[in-house]
Amino acid sequence: MDLLNPSIGLVVWMTISFLVLLLVLRKFAWKPILTALHERESGIEKALQAAKEAELKMAQLTADNEALLTAARKERDQMLKEAREAKEELIAQAKEQAKVQAEQLMAQARETIKNEQARVAIDLRNQVAQFSIEIAERILKEKLEQGGQHEKVVEQALNQMSLN
Repeated sequence: MDLLNPSIGLVVWMTISFLVLLLVLRKFAWKPILTALHERESGIEKALQAAKEAELKMAQLTADNEALLTAARKERDQMLKEAREAKEELIAQAKEQAKVQAEQLMAQARETIKNEQARVAIDLRNQVAQFSIEIAERILKEKLEQGGQHEKVVEQALNQMSLN
C-alpha cells in the first residue's frame, strides 16, 4: 500500500526523473518533433494551396471550354445558315436559268413555227401558181386546138404586155 500513500522521497525522485526525462526529450526529441510537425503543417498548407490553385485552374479551363463550345456552336450555326442560304441561292439560280432556257426554247420554237408557216405558205403559193399555170395551159391548149384562135390570143397577150 505504499503506492497509494507515497513517501516524500519517492515523490522527489519521481519529480527529478520526470524533469530529467523532460530535459532529455526537449533537447533530443522535442525540436525534431516540432520541426517535423511544422514541416508537415507547411506541406499540408502547400498541398491545400496547390489544390485551390488546381481548382481555380479547373474552373478557368471549364469556363474556357464552355466559351470554346459556345463559339463552336455559333460557328456551326453560322455555317449551317450560310449553307442553307447558298442552297437556296443555287436553287433560285437554277430555277432562273431553267426559266430563261425555257423562254429561249419557247422563242426558238415560235421562230421555227413562224419560219415553217412562211415556208409552207410560200410552198402553197408556188403549188397554187403551178397548178394555175397548168390549168391555164390546159385550157389554152384546148381553146387553141379548136381553131385558129391562138393568133388572136397571142395578139391580145402582146397588147396587154406592151400596155403594162
